[in-house]
Order: sequence, then C-alpha cells, then structure tokens
Amino acid sequence: MSVKLEGMPTNIATADSFTGKKVIDREGIQYGKVKHIHIHQDTLTVSGVTIHQGFNKDYFLSEDYIDKFSEETLLLSRPPVRTGVPVVDIDGHKIGKVKRLHRNPDTNELESIEVTDGLMHSKILSKSEIWGIGEKVILRMSKEEFKKIE
Repeated sequence: MSVKLEGMPTNIATADSFTGKKVIDREGIQYGKVKHIHIHQDTLTVSGVTIHQGFNKDYFLSEDYIDKFSEETLLLSRPPVRTGVPVVDIDGHKIGKVKRLHRNPDTNELESIEVTDGLMHSKILSKSEIWGIGEKVILRMSKEEFKKIE
C-alpha cells in the first residue's frame, strides 16, 4: 500500500497502488487485473499496462486503451482484442477463436488477427474485418464468407 507523503500533490499516486485493480470496459466486462504499469523511459508517462487474466494469460494494453483509474478499477476507453476469445460471424454463429494478434512493431497497433476453427486451420483477417469487440469478436461477414477466405 502506498503512503501519501507530506507536500505530495493530491492527484499523484505511486505505480504500485494500481497493481491488482480490476480492469473493466464501459459495458462492465472484466478483463483481469493490473499486473504491471509500463513507463516510457524518455517522457516518464504511462505507456501501457500488463493485464493478468489467469493462469499464463498476461497481455499488454497500450495507453490508448486506458480511460482512467478509479479507487478500485482501471476503466478502459474501448475493449481490447485478446487471444483465446470466441469469434462469431455478423449473425452470431460461432466461427472459432482468436489464435494470435498481429501488431505493427513500431506503433504496437493491431493490424490483423489469426482465427482458428479449432482444427488445424487458421485464417488471418485484417482489423477492418472486425465489426465489434467485447466478450466475443464479431466479424463483418457471414460464416459462409469466412469459409471462402484463403
């Protein structure tokens, strides 16, 4: 637990006071708990957080996902795409799961996702093919259109 020191401004907190806080989006979906706060070495600003979602399920969220920290939670400005999340078509029919995220190495921005149907097959889809994100990833296409992708 961090301690407020004499003369310390009221809107400043230590990074360790954020670890363990629940991470939720605007719809109340919980994504895990804050494991680490990442600080940019040159600007000394928060560059992102590591979220712990269970056994070996840690992932990084950049600062553009962070809306604000409250007393008990980290509030996200938008839901993140994560591996292992179910993928459905535009009509809600199950397609598979997110196997891998492909990010731009310079900006860390999501470029595409790899979707597996549970067998040996997987397909890479551009982020423009994603219609919505939450507890599931919803694609802009039907299951039949997905099957036709090479």
